[in-house]
Amino acid sequence: MEKFSKVKAALAAVEADVEKFYNAGNAAAGTRVRKAMQDLKVLAQEIRAEVTEKKNSGK
Repeated sequence: MEKFSKVKAALAAVEADVEKFYNAGNAAAGTRVRKAMQDLKVLAQEIRAEVTEKKNSGK
């Protein structure tokens, strides 16, 4: 659950940069969005691994 909370916090943190990129055309904000999405991808993969491990340990 801790990592899922980190995903939610990261998504909330990048929201302003997403708006700046798409609405104002701010290229620097786009770079920050890309980095945040990469970090989210890593967190999501870690969560997937934990879920798989927990699911398989119950068998």
